[in-house]
Amino acid sequence: METLLNITIYLPLLGIPFLLMLKSESAKKWVALLATTLTFFASIPLMLNFNVDASSTAQYLTVGESLSNSLDIKYLIGLDGLSLLLFMLTTFMGPIVILSSWTSVSKHLTGYLSMLLLLQTASLGVFASLDLIVFYVFFELSLIPMYFLIGIWGGADRIKATLKFFIYTLVGSLIMLVGLIYLGYDAGSVMGDVSFTSDWRFLSGETYQIGLVQQTYLFLAFALAFCIKVPLFPFHTWLPYAHTEAPTAGSVVLAAIMLKMGTYGLVRVCLPIFPNAFMEFAPWMATLAVIGIIYGALVAMVQKDVKKLVAYSSVSHLGFVVLGIFALNTVAVQGALIQMVNHGLSTGALFLIVGMIYDRRHTRMIKDFGGIAKKVPVFTVMFMIATFASIGLPGLNGFIGEFLILNGSFFSELYANKIYAILAATGVILAAVYMLWMFQRVMFGPLTNKENENLTDLNAREIGLLLPLMLFMFWIGIHPVDFTKYSENQVTELIISSKEKSMAVMEDAKGENLPEWTAKLYGVEQEISPIAEKK
Repeated sequence: METLLNITIYLPLLGIPFLLMLKSESAKKWVALLATTLTFFASIPLMLNFNVDASSTAQYLTVGESLSNSLDIKYLIGLDGLSLLLFMLTTFMGPIVILSSWTSVSKHLTGYLSMLLLLQTASLGVFASLDLIVFYVFFELSLIPMYFLIGIWGGADRIKATLKFFIYTLVGSLIMLVGLIYLGYDAGSVMGDVSFTSDWRFLSGETYQIGLVQQTYLFLAFALAFCIKVPLFPFHTWLPYAHTEAPTAGSVVLAAIMLKMGTYGLVRVCLPIFPNAFMEFAPWMATLAVIGIIYGALVAMVQKDVKKLVAYSSVSHLGFVVLGIFALNTVAVQGALIQMVNHGLSTGALFLIVGMIYDRRHTRMIKDFGGIAKKVPVFTVMFMIATFASIGLPGLNGFIGEFLILNGSFFSELYANKIYAILAATGVILAAVYMLWMFQRVMFGPLTNKENENLTDLNAREIGLLLPLMLFMFWIGIHPVDFTKYSENQVTELIISSKEKSMAVMEDAKGENLPEWTAKLYGVEQEISPIAEKK
């Protein structure tokens, strides 16, 4: 199974040489579809054979040799309860993304399909990496294909959107790299036999503890990079541009997969390695999350472009995920993990639907539609289901994630204030307002625009694209335990171990000579020596 995991990660890349050799555009599309489909089927045994009872331990582990005797940087790949569902979501979305571009993209087709295949490998690598240097390499590698997808195949303002996306994410990543280098050498000094280590198993274990001062700076360095990737308010301004200008496939990958790298990083890196700083900054992060939930919803409400409206809804929905992560109890964190998957399904479906209507009318303006429900009944039903899933209608996937997050946040010990959950709940109401209002204006009312009279309904390919997404929306909504069971044990153990680790660090800090700001920030009552007391 270890070999199968590696095959799954790199299988999309095997399609690229064939794309370069073939001349037929049709053959190139079939090769890309075959590569992504095989990748999905190769990943299924990984999920079926996953030991739920041992989900807190990395499974299908591949441990390569260290870079050198002094640098413990190695190819360390595996799946655990935190990463399995996101890994499976990435393989699942691969064929859907290729099929979404079947008729809409013809310019530089070889490069376009190659970028999508490279992006899938990079994304799979992020979720499977257990060495932070390897994680960082895949994390950065994902920027390159998305940069070209937006910059070459995007809309009219694609250059502006590309530069904004690249600058934001690159700045955050470089700051994280500085923190990672410091972290590796500090851990190496504790390990003893090496000078540098980036092994997540050691960094997140009980043996390695970081002082409060270092935790503060390192948490801020890593959290900044991840918050930009989410993106969390106020680092969100690159996202609407990127979504609006990206081709449909780029928007789907960005919403379904890439944004989750930020929220995943907060759980994978920040919580177990910097537990004290994570808990200390939790109310601040929750504040930004709630602002993002309400702000994203209010801005989405006034959008005239359907695609930009869905883009701002992502800012709001991912605010719920961040709120759940920093509530730091099993219910809320479980809700955050399943909501990452839910957002990928529902928002990915919405971007596909927007792309389908754009291919027919070459406009995304809400005012250009109206009264088309009778003309495209199948499209209407699919659009309605995706809309209801996005606003959290009971029986669909969005309800499960939001309910668990709000429930866990309401009783969070870190927030110590129920106002966070109460304010976040208004985001659910606002989501219903802007999504249903948009749906009503686009699909119903009088058919005033004559160009809409000739609209054609979804074809077999488009229905085949959306049906699997709809299936999982209902499946998760009706029987979520089939999915939450994979992460429950690890989430519970991670929270317990992080709290124990933070208590040990706080106990050690009492005997340290901490800077005054650190002692005040963490509320540490330092032990004063008799000599210092006399002075």
